Amino acid sequence: MPGYRKLGRTSSQRKAMLRNLATQLLYHGKIQTTETRAKEVRRIAEKLITLAVKEKDNFTTVTVTAKVPQKDRDGKRIKVEENGRKVTQYNEVEKDIKKDSPTRLAARRKMLSVLYPVTSTPKPDANGRIRRKRSESKPVDMASLMFDKWAPRYSGRNGGYTRIIKMGPRRGDAAEMVLLELV
Repeated sequence: MPGYRKLGRTSSQRKAMLRNLATQLLYHGKIQTTETRAKEVRRIAEKLITLAVKEKDNFTTVTVTAKVPQKDRDGKRIKVEENGRKVTQYNEVEKDIKKDSPTRLAARRKMLSVLYPVTSTPKPDANGRIRRKRSESKPVDMASLMFDKWAPRYSGRNGGYTRIIKMGPRRGDAAEMVLLELV
């Protein structure tokens, strides 16, 4: 007997589906799916959270100077004419950045090999409509989300980061539906 469920799909389809479900679970905090899928996604998600908990404090803080363009009130770059050309004006700013240790970098790459890229969309306006503009959509760094949000939350816990709540059968095919959520 294999160590995993086949879920009636080819291996590439199954891996893609499980990666997508794991990504959505870790981004939103809960998903609704069938019981057998939830049990497989739980295995993946718990391993990733354990990895994040182990490596959450394994970094050094480094101060660097960075050139940041000056901007006007509208958010546009200020340009000054020098030698007959328009050149952007820059300020030097000191920033503190986190430099990953080699093991944390390996953990980050392992997470990114499993999780899909996520793009956050803007919140609904007063009328409840979501206006999707490309400029308002931002990519989400899932590895940083794991280290900054989920790892501190579960640092005192030894496994058992997810909960499965049964919701009853699905209408179409009577498959047992569950709510898989992070505790």
